[in-house]
Amino acid sequence: MAREMDGKVAVVTGAGSGIGRAIAEKLAQAGAMVAVADINLAGAEQVAQAIVAAGGRAVGVAMDVADEAAVDEAIDGIAAKHGSVDVLVSNAGIQIVDPIVEFKLADWRKILAIHLDGAFLTTRAALRHMYRGKRGGVVIYTGSVHSHTASPLKCAYVTAKHGLLGLARVVAKEGAEHGVRSYVVCPSFVRTPLVDKQIPEQARDLGISEEEVVRKVMLGETVDGEFTTLDDVASTVLFLSAFPSAAFTGQSFLLTHGWVMH
Repeated sequence: MAREMDGKVAVVTGAGSGIGRAIAEKLAQAGAMVAVADINLAGAEQVAQAIVAAGGRAVGVAMDVADEAAVDEAIDGIAAKHGSVDVLVSNAGIQIVDPIVEFKLADWRKILAIHLDGAFLTTRAALRHMYRGKRGGVVIYTGSVHSHTASPLKCAYVTAKHGLLGLARVVAKEGAEHGVRSYVVCPSFVRTPLVDKQIPEQARDLGISEEEVVRKVMLGETVDGEFTTLDDVASTVLFLSAFPSAAFTGQSFLLTHGWVMH
């Protein structure tokens, strides 16, 4: 029985753990050959091996998304070996929390380099293959509830996540004639190591308990007090990757438990 992603080649960045791993596993389960890309090659290979052990197809790839040469080499290599790139999920990201007046320029640049430079570089490299022969493809960015709203202590992260909306809309406009569609998936807090790291940091900076960070800061604006799950995000990415038309292209999809509604 045919699956949604049979015959497709997907590249998922930041896929060595967390949301990226869940997306890679979901796309592989649907039949895609998945390039598990991460700055940590050992982590990427571990995820790829787990996918293969479960009956899927995957390969681990080292990729520093902020390094132009590394991105081009990795994506060109994937396309050469596997035929093309049909889906790019630009997911790699980091978080650093501090008040604006204490935010280091080096930290600002690091966040923007990974989130925005990384999104641009991987998009450019993938589009070169998607455009050939009007093969088409799908570009999906992992945004955030912070693509649509703001929180204290996250000036660089909020700026970067807002920026992904603009990039996705340009890709939708430019890519249309080549059969390329683009989307931004915007979850609220997902319980990953990245989020767990923020809990004590925000408790320190806000002068509240860790329990209050979770209950008031992370979940206080949701309608049900629940975290978005890894499967919520991965299932949305699969749906958009397999959707057959450009009906939704350029749009963002909020997975926020009612925190932000558009």
